[in-house]
Amino acid sequence: MSVLDRFQNVFKIPELKRRVLFTLGILVVYRIGGHVPSPGIDAHALGEYLTAQSAGIFALYDMFTGGALGRATVFALGIMPYISASIIIQLMGATVPYFQRLQKEGEEGRQKINRLTRYGTLLICAGQSAGMSVWLQGLQTPSGYLVVPNPGLGFMLLTMLSFTTGTIFIMWLGEQITDRGIGNGISLIIYVGIIAIFPVAVIQEITLVAAQNKTLIELLLTFILMFVVTMGAVLLTQGVRKIPVQYAKRVVGRKVYGGQSTHIPLRINTAGVIPIIFAQALMFIPQTLFTFFPNSAFFANAQNWFSYQHPVYWLFYGTLIVFFAFFYTAVVFNPVDLAENMKKYGGFIPGIRPGKKTAEYVERVLGRVTFPGALGLAALSVLPYMLVRYFNLSVSMTDFFGGTGLLIIVGVALDTLQQMESHLMMRHYEGFTRSGKIRGRVGRG
Repeated sequence: MSVLDRFQNVFKIPELKRRVLFTLGILVVYRIGGHVPSPGIDAHALGEYLTAQSAGIFALYDMFTGGALGRATVFALGIMPYISASIIIQLMGATVPYFQRLQKEGEEGRQKINRLTRYGTLLICAGQSAGMSVWLQGLQTPSGYLVVPNPGLGFMLLTMLSFTTGTIFIMWLGEQITDRGIGNGISLIIYVGIIAIFPVAVIQEITLVAAQNKTLIELLLTFILMFVVTMGAVLLTQGVRKIPVQYAKRVVGRKVYGGQSTHIPLRINTAGVIPIIFAQALMFIPQTLFTFFPNSAFFANAQNWFSYQHPVYWLFYGTLIVFFAFFYTAVVFNPVDLAENMKKYGGFIPGIRPGKKTAEYVERVLGRVTFPGALGLAALSVLPYMLVRYFNLSVSMTDFFGGTGLLIIVGVALDTLQQMESHLMMRHYEGFTRSGKIRGRVGRG
């Protein structure tokens, strides 16, 4: 059976067909909304300004919004305020006792966390939209046009209302996909926004060839390298280290519990794309500070060192990614809690004493697994900038081909395919793979 026949099986199951079509319909609504202009902003002037500032943080933000920021639409903030609120709540769950209690309260605690995440999203939207309205009013294109022709308090309030409402609506669309569609709605919305860049990137590459700025052989090598790096991203996303676990038999009344053999899957890349996001945020700080000293020769040289195509930037950027990979893994994965839960239910690792020794063993293995994963994550993130410098890769292609975008694309695609495969297997249809199963991601990272 071919891959096409396997995808045709999706539409033979009424429930799965309904979920897939519902998801596609919601994503179409999202893409249409990404073209609804926000009032008071000259979209052409903003596009001209962002083109001139293509290497800044707003270009990265524009990638996550699917180009909505560059078009000055009501979806300009995208879903990133929700992602930021979720990360903050998750970090507080590892440090604040109140959130730690909520995480242990089951479904009721999860609902409270979701409600707090929505409130946090609203606050972040209000702050970001207010800051963006002030920022937009001060922008002027190189040709002398104002991005906001009629600035003032009225524009600020209208922009805050438009951007905040747009993000809340996107959040609602994502929740609808999660509840009634297939896959994780928020992840799919980010996925579609990044995928939308791919046709533009391909056109730019073809334009470079047509203008004789790149040869056909270089273009072919670019796509071959893309394929190889994508395979590496799949391995980085799917790779796990399995620690065997044995559960002792327990007799309760007339029933015997336990006696099972299982394993603890330690992912190579437990932190997901979070280290890249944190590292990028920090690397924008020196670039921003250097702009305040335009007449200083030292800061001019330093600004050159921290440009995207300089080895000094690659070194600092890669080091930060490795650091945050270990930091975030330590936040989201607690070997002590794992060891206590295993001991509580009679589980043990063969050859390792339960309790403290188990926690130390898991922590040691986790460190050894995380290190190559962190190095792979850093290499995947720095590689696009090297390609821009040495292989004349277009900027749009680096947005699609970069570490953050590529890992999100690979992770979301595998997660969605895994859910579709589960529906097929439950109804005795052949899955997408000839042998084995597609392993989805653990969590949102």
